[in-house]
Amino acid sequence: MAVISMKALLESGVHFGHRTNKWDPRMKPYIFTERNGIHIIDLQQTSKLLNTAYNVIRDTVANGGIVLFVGTKRQAQETVAEEATRCGMPYVTERWMGGTLTNWNTMHARIQEMERLEKMRDTGELDRLTKKEGLLIGREITRLSTRLSGIRSMKRRPDLLFIVDVGREVAAVHEANLLNIPIVAMVDTNCNPQGVDYVIPSNDDAIRAIKLLVAKVADAVLEGKAMRKEEETEEEKPSEQAKTKADRPSRKIPRVVDTDEELEDDALLGESTLAKMSAAQEAVKPVEETVKPAEEAKEETE
Repeated sequence: MAVISMKALLESGVHFGHRTNKWDPRMKPYIFTERNGIHIIDLQQTSKLLNTAYNVIRDTVANGGIVLFVGTKRQAQETVAEEATRCGMPYVTERWMGGTLTNWNTMHARIQEMERLEKMRDTGELDRLTKKEGLLIGREITRLSTRLSGIRSMKRRPDLLFIVDVGREVAAVHEANLLNIPIVAMVDTNCNPQGVDYVIPSNDDAIRAIKLLVAKVADAVLEGKAMRKEEETEEEKPSEQAKTKADRPSRKIPRVVDTDEELEDDALLGESTLAKMSAAQEAVKPVEETVKPAEEAKEETE
């Protein structure tokens, strides 16, 4: 089943490419026809490749991966920020900062510096500085926040990039290729699909088309998170059962006494009974002494 229906793709204008004189010949396999000087994208391929990209994104997130949304063009900025926030993934909507991926340690240090300056501002430490120093730090906070706010929660390099316009995000594509980070991208007829692992042939200029596809990518992320949460819940169940079994009090087994085992009289009989038995034994002794010589004399006579 298609992730997005053909009707929705048509209504959003995903099939409209650029003018024929601006096309990139490497996009020829994804072009259906030409109409009024504009290339028409083959939506059959778009639907098929979108399904593949959806599954890749979902599985990446289900395995604990991070997807970085990238869309710095004016038409995509708001949508990319909203959908990335909705699915809890980092994003870049301002100018791509060189080294975001290839020089991640330095970039992460800049994020920490931004958080330190913000803490100074929030605790009122800037008020103790001179007016000029406070103004300079305030400008630095604004500059860093504008460029890094989307990736401030990213603690490591992403496992996958989703790019809206590869023609505009050449630097992001280059860095991802250097680090062998897979790329899923919306690729228009005027762009180079090489370097993109999962191409989604589509109009990357129309706001409706961007909203439709970016929202579906965010849905794939949410589905992957749900799958991961379900797997973690299933793994916790056996451990909880084992813990419950260990905490359960052990039943005491009554001691079984072997009937053949010889027990001391003192352990089974009372004092009065033992006294009577002792008196009976004393009374029997004289009789035994009288009977014994008579039996011996009888044996000698015989």
